[in-house]
Amino acid sequence: MQIAENSAVTIHYTLTNSEGEVLDSSQGQEPLAYLGGASNIIPGLENALLGKQVGDKLEVTVEPEQAYGPLRDELVQKVDHENFQGVEDIQPGMQFMAQAPWGEQPVTVMSVEEDGITLDGNHPLAGQTLTFAVEVMEVRIATEEETSHGHVHGEGGHQH
Repeated sequence: MQIAENSAVTIHYTLTNSEGEVLDSSQGQEPLAYLGGASNIIPGLENALLGKQVGDKLEVTVEPEQAYGPLRDELVQKVDHENFQGVEDIQPGMQFMAQAPWGEQPVTVMSVEEDGITLDGNHPLAGQTLTFAVEVMEVRIATEEETSHGHVHGEGGHQH
């Protein structure tokens, strides 16, 4: 069976950046499960996997526009220390959830200075070209429940 919309798919992958540094991998763990066509994984990877089947191995390079998007300057801002009342010892690299007009937004502390704290709301992989080494482990027709929920259930997928 080939990967298509409404396929329940599991893959093993290793993710590297343009310098070849390993950023993430499923090796030694359960494979990653996703539902074809449900936007469970980044578009560039999902599109490259369409039509593949069990046993296929491929290397996919995904540009930022088909991954986590370009870096957006408007998502970096300096806020007052008052926004962190009750939080001691704020350090660069710490992550928090911030309220944005569209809902909660994860942010990363970039710097802590006397006049404020600089936060970055970009995804940590935004602006990066990513390469995935992928092996397709399983492909099956998704159940009606998986399709209605928008994700794969069971091993490697979402547990209810």
